[in-house]
Amino acid sequence: MTTHKQHAAALRGAFAGLVLCLPALAAAQAPGATLRFDFTDKPAPGAVQVKLDERLGAPRYDAAAGYGFVEHTGALPARVVHAGAIRSAGTGFVIEEPAFEAEKGFEKDHYNNFGMAFRIKAAPGAYAIRVRTTSDMEDTTVAVTGMQASRLAPGVFWDAAGLLPNATPATWQGREWSFRYVNGRGFLDIEIEPKRPNTPVGVEQIVITPIAPQEREAGRLPTLYTLGDSTVKSYTFDEAPMSGWGQVVDKLFDPRKLRLLNYSMGGRSFRNAYAEGRLNDLLMDGRVGDIVMIQFGHNDESLDEARRFGRGSTEAMYETFITEFYLPAIRARGMVPVFVTPMSRVNGNARPGEVFVNSFSKRRFPDLMKKLGAAHGVTVVDLNARSVDYYNEVGATAIMPMVMAIEAGETPGKTNDGSYANGHPANKIDGTHFRESLSKQYARMVVGELARLAGQGDRVAAGIVAGLRSEARAAIAAGDWSSIHPETARDIVVGEGAYYRDQVEKLLQLRVLSKDAQGNFNPGQTVRIREFAAALARAMRLPAGRLAQYADGPLSRELMGVILLDAYRARFAAKPAYMTDYNGKTVLPGTPGYDPNLDSGAQGAMYYPLVGWDRLRDIGEVSVQYVASLKAAYELGLIRSEAGIARGRMVNGVLLEPKASVSRAKAAKALYFMWVLAQPPKAENDHPV
Repeated sequence: MTTHKQHAAALRGAFAGLVLCLPALAAAQAPGATLRFDFTDKPAPGAVQVKLDERLGAPRYDAAAGYGFVEHTGALPARVVHAGAIRSAGTGFVIEEPAFEAEKGFEKDHYNNFGMAFRIKAAPGAYAIRVRTTSDMEDTTVAVTGMQASRLAPGVFWDAAGLLPNATPATWQGREWSFRYVNGRGFLDIEIEPKRPNTPVGVEQIVITPIAPQEREAGRLPTLYTLGDSTVKSYTFDEAPMSGWGQVVDKLFDPRKLRLLNYSMGGRSFRNAYAEGRLNDLLMDGRVGDIVMIQFGHNDESLDEARRFGRGSTEAMYETFITEFYLPAIRARGMVPVFVTPMSRVNGNARPGEVFVNSFSKRRFPDLMKKLGAAHGVTVVDLNARSVDYYNEVGATAIMPMVMAIEAGETPGKTNDGSYANGHPANKIDGTHFRESLSKQYARMVVGELARLAGQGDRVAAGIVAGLRSEARAAIAAGDWSSIHPETARDIVVGEGAYYRDQVEKLLQLRVLSKDAQGNFNPGQTVRIREFAAALARAMRLPAGRLAQYADGPLSRELMGVILLDAYRARFAAKPAYMTDYNGKTVLPGTPGYDPNLDSGAQGAMYYPLVGWDRLRDIGEVSVQYVASLKAAYELGLIRSEAGIARGRMVNGVLLEPKASVSRAKAAKALYFMWVLAQPPKAENDHPV
């Protein structure tokens, strides 16, 4: 039996004998040089000719030689490949796998088709990689260092609105696979897998060419990239009212000094943002001196760390991704990393007066991020600590309306499980995700922390703060954000008045509704008919005077339904997509935009009211002249029961209360619903279109 030491010695001897190859390798490893590996029996001048030893088989990786096949890939977790089964076919090195492995029920996330992995010693930096295979693309999967090949295809967008395409896809031309890859580790693994058992696949040639960091062109502004999960993501109207801080933080910066690009998406972690090529494309887009602001931790808590393409990481894996995959790659491109610790999840079951604590109690990723930031000279914004401070400052009664605690009639938007229109289909208060009223607070905390760090001498933080609008810098210094967020009325911040804070702020921001002279919204006051009708016309962009025919007076629920139907018919020639395309459908795993955090297992919650008109117990109280219109409005879901509903529950009441007066808070709820209904579903939801 050959011992490991004997095998290694034999390999070193074999490498030493490659007198024609190693000078070529040494020359090719000079800065900026192209490196070619040839696996055929034909002469390949200028290439490193990789030969298969009749006794030892395919050459194994040797750091001194700088290349070779491996038995385990550099992915996390490492994947088993079969270097011992590789043979030479003259036209290249090939392998044939008789059987694959896959976890039942998780075949897309955890499988292994084995194959081969060729490792090349390579410093951190970007490389143009070309792989010529012995097999057709229909039979072959090619990837680099644990990346997910199926996610690297052309046509992918990194954002929900489809505004940020992947400009760095992997492409096939015949049997040649090409990809531009930013490496953070000390090596590249070229992985080749068969797509079907008993189908030979293999490699003929590998070519890698270093790509220099990109200097910023004249006239191009510095860029601040945000990279994170659903709490940083930019959302669309069909997901309203959900929001991420990366969607709104740009409003605090001077667009003449800095541009912001948000590469965040729901369900992402350090692992899968790397594996799908999201980080890679960001780094290929960036220029020297650009900022990469990263917040991951929520999805990293997932307990699927053993799966090939899972989201979760142990603390050790989390550290490795930061120190070996992310930081070296970012810095090799001349870019500057900044960490943002993930905000604590809000306990949706918290009672008034209950003290909020940090939700990261098992895998302490925020603490680890701070530790690694200090060790590696990275600026760290401690949003985690600031978020807990804020929750306790405003209290549970105020914070719950700012997270995704959805009741019937708030929004026509949807989640993975279907429509939100009848309340949260998961029957829970989702304290991980939140509305714009809270995303603005997180954005405020992020820039406030950057200003604090800048005051302590952090040059990176100071450079970012210099890009803020002067009004934002003044707000930080004074601790008064009223000039930045004039839509925040004094009486909707804490206590019961905060119940519809998110809707009120958006409508004040849009100038659909207004505050009084003292800066209050007066949520408990009864709204007047003409004020409501005029506000509805503005929200839905109807012609001036279109809803001016109603006599003024206190607004009742039955008349509100009539006015809502009038506005609906004036605005729409056909039912909007919220009522049709997203009604009763479930977003499945693997679908673009799927966020596992939003999946409850419910199947296709519907948009339309769960309680039919004839089951309402008080329709006999409706004024005769309003019956037909109110019934039509109800069956369209424009007005729903307000009795018996609850935040975090998908439930409808059986009382319509037609004679009840409508408060300004309830008017804001109805107006927000109609405003969203009038917006394009796939437009970003922080601005009307």
